[in-house]
Amino acid sequence: MHIINIHARSFPCPPDMLGRLLDSLASSDDQLWPHSLWPRMRFDKPLSVSASGGHGPIRYVVDAHEPGRHVLFRFTGPKGFDGFHGYDVIDLEEGRVELRQTLEMHTHGRALVSWPLLYAPLHDALIEDSLSFAQLHLGLEPDIQPWSLRVRLLRWLISGGKGRAQRIA
Repeated sequence: MHIINIHARSFPCPPDMLGRLLDSLASSDDQLWPHSLWPRMRFDKPLSVSASGGHGPIRYVVDAHEPGRHVLFRFTGPKGFDGFHGYDVIDLEEGRVELRQTLEMHTHGRALVSWPLLYAPLHDALIEDSLSFAQLHLGLEPDIQPWSLRVRLLRWLISGGKGRAQRIA
């Protein structure tokens, strides 16, 4: 199955402000990844080409990084995820910049079932939280997208019924 999944928000700020958030990914001062709500993004070295890591069961390697503008991660796991995901900072009209997260992959084997049933809804919620996290760190009112009942149930099941995470404040 071929999957293209895109999430984007525009921000009233200069590109370099959004670029700093992008470049903070997986650092101790990460201001883009919603690590208070989701498994932290971690790499074996600072964000750069060939850095290897991921978040939770999702594994990837950095295939491209243009500081302040673009980062591309190639999936290395789970098995059956063949493709990439990444963030781009895109100039729009004067004074507005878009942060776009794109996932494109082919699934095969178990991933034909696990992607639509488990990973896709969690991915969508995580990335929307990431975009809200960016708004929060830019001093903007975050546009928080509520987690669906399915996402709340999946998170509860995965946690072994240990409760609910706090939402972005």
